[in-house]
Amino acid sequence: MGVMRPHGSPEELERRRRRAIQILQQGATVTEVARRIGGSHSSVILWRRMLRRGGTAGLKAQPAPGRPTRLEARQVRRLPALLRKGALAWGYTTDLWTTTRIAEVIRREFGIRFHRAHVGRLLAKLHWSCQKPERRAIERDEAAVAQWSGIGGSP
Repeated sequence: MGVMRPHGSPEELERRRRRAIQILQQGATVTEVARRIGGSHSSVILWRRMLRRGGTAGLKAQPAPGRPTRLEARQVRRLPALLRKGALAWGYTTDLWTTTRIAEVIRREFGIRFHRAHVGRLLAKLHWSCQKPERRAIERDEAAVAQWSGIGGSP
């Protein structure tokens, strides 16, 4: 079973560790520190050990664990231009982008396999948002719609 990472940015967690050490250095017991900061007894002991071994550098914020992206920065920068060409330009039958289709473009263009869930995260980092296409009837009569909505000329 994995250990759950506490909530908060790495910087917030670092402040919490520093506060715990400060309370310890004021003479509080490990149990008292854990209670006051809302943490575990074992975490306070670990932080005290980190301080003893590495000084305050041992308490520094650490990046969140996880697999690094396999796309290079230049590839990520190129992706929006590739997608702006539209899905039709990539051979799809509609101009609708899905995360599955984008994952396929990434594979075809860069040779890197991405799960569609990771594509969504990548798009969020690029500040792209999910858009739903407007639904229209295939048999739609544009002239009749214009006339009905008052856009067109006389009946």
